Amino acid sequence: MSAYLYILRCSDGSYYVGSTRTSLEARVAEHNAGRFLGYTSKRLPVELVWHQSFDRIVDAIAAERQVKGWGRVKKEALMHGEYDLLTELAKRGSRAGRKANL
Repeated sequence: MSAYLYILRCSDGSYYVGSTRTSLEARVAEHNAGRFLGYTSKRLPVELVWHQSFDRIVDAIAAERQVKGWGRVKKEALMHGEYDLLTELAKRGSRAGRKANL
């Protein structure tokens, strides 16, 4: 596999979604070194909590754009492999999932 979609948990408990062609270990180390100015640099340290591999970087980037638009509940369903819940949240919207105390 030559590309990854990944989710990091930041020190404040928020999530960051990104994609990379490099190794995941190297990418997380770059985030923790503050190499990327912006969201994660103000919320260090970060921890890799989920990833998916892709054959092509364009596919990883497309998935990143999709997942970045999701709410916290839907991202957590993805991270926990709760694919049935993802489908339900897509139908209802992630606010409905939060109200159900998921």
